[in-house]
Amino acid sequence: MESEHTLPAKFRRLLDSFLPKTGLKNKRIAIKMHVGGNLGYTTIHPLFVIELINALKNRHALPFITDGADAVAGAKTRGYTEEVLGAPLVHAAGINEHYFVEKKVGFKSLNSVLLCGNIVNADGMIVLSHGKGHGNSGFGGAIKNIAMGCVTTPTRREIHKLSALGFRIDHDLCKKCMICTQNCPTGAIYYDEESKTMQIFDHHCRFCMHCVECCPQKAVLLDMAGFRDFQHGMARTVQETLRAMAGKPILYINVMLSITPLCDCWGFSSPAIVPDIGIMAASDIVAIEQASLDSIKADKYIPDSLPDHFKLSGKGHLLEQIHGKDPYVQVDEAAKLGLGSREYALQETD
Repeated sequence: MESEHTLPAKFRRLLDSFLPKTGLKNKRIAIKMHVGGNLGYTTIHPLFVIELINALKNRHALPFITDGADAVAGAKTRGYTEEVLGAPLVHAAGINEHYFVEKKVGFKSLNSVLLCGNIVNADGMIVLSHGKGHGNSGFGGAIKNIAMGCVTTPTRREIHKLSALGFRIDHDLCKKCMICTQNCPTGAIYYDEESKTMQIFDHHCRFCMHCVECCPQKAVLLDMAGFRDFQHGMARTVQETLRAMAGKPILYINVMLSITPLCDCWGFSSPAIVPDIGIMAASDIVAIEQASLDSIKADKYIPDSLPDHFKLSGKGHLLEQIHGKDPYVQVDEAAKLGLGSREYALQETD
């Protein structure tokens, strides 16, 4: 076994085959990644980021790492600093998120999106994503990285509001008996002291339906259209981002290592639910998301790797069994918008 046979060396060769040999000189290339937060440590290892930055520098490009303003502030905890990586970390929409471009969307309550200026005004973009589970969409990869990370905080809030339609509490029926809170495995349903009503924090909700089933008053109602709207909103946001960067080089890289059930935004890490798969790259966002999801197989599930309050439903994709949401919806919506093809062919790097 030699170092040239290891994953970082293969990643170096993958980059050599995917990155253009010419045309990047003096081009500002945004590397959009989720730098994580708090005590999370299963984000993308700095070594892979360094390899990507070196590959771009070898082509005389001017790469920079970018994420939301709140995330960049704590990036150094995971080794994401200019001294380590060799490229600066930039707030995607500026320190105060005042640098953005507004694009009309017109999908239900999502009237428009505010796209981060340091991303859409760059000369190109590498979407470097850590593949993992996600509470609202089942899976977080390239689509989620763009939709949640290339927009300002107010836009992220508006996209999340699309999924708030999933559960509804009939406050006239609700007796505030708290049985729902006692049976909610994630603490998503809670009593709000200010409004004196029961509320649901949809980001924590995994659609286990325990609250629906246990409520003696039948006051908790479920409309599964909400999570589909969230994923559709993400796809529409990706569409506007790619439109804003039309004609510029864009490459998608999904790092399918340390695949945890929860998003890196939770600020902590849990065990991987399947063995490491590898790293995928493509110029088609739909194809790479389809391939990434296909690679996460239920029969490869690592027993007892889930946090105690999660249980596998036994139905659908592994991430759907965990979160209750079909993770392929976002891929299907992106394909319908013409962002790429769900057809793909895998070619391994020697």
